[in-house]
Amino acid sequence: MTRIAKLRHEFVEAIPDSLAEGTLYISIAYATAIHKCCCGCGNEVVTPLSPTDWKLIFDGESVSLDPSIGNWSFDCQSHYWIGSDIVHWAPRWSKKQIEAGREMDRIAKNRYFESRHAVPSESTSVDSDASPDGFWNKLRKLWF
Repeated sequence: MTRIAKLRHEFVEAIPDSLAEGTLYISIAYATAIHKCCCGCGNEVVTPLSPTDWKLIFDGESVSLDPSIGNWSFDCQSHYWIGSDIVHWAPRWSKKQIEAGREMDRIAKNRYFESRHAVPSESTSVDSDASPDGFWNKLRKLWF
């Protein structure tokens, strides 16, 4: 298996039936990006674009996805960031880190959707874990 170092991005209406290696397909209509795993294993990696999943950044020339891609359900368990069409490899996570990351994702999603349905009150308190910085600081602590 050969690792991919750089991706070519392609904006598409719908995701093609067959994916080319080294291409990140982006469908704005379906708020989804998809590519073959950059480790070369051939698995298809789907990244939904939403406030609680991935963010796509297009600067007019290249694309970035945030947060990292952690393929924890694949045998390869590859972990990387896509920044300006470049694949930046990240350290592999332990089972404990994966479980903690999944739990933090679940909590962040619940908070996001609960806040969209909550009725604002005059005395709303701010929980530091609910902020993106609080969430990511906790996650980063797992890495070091």
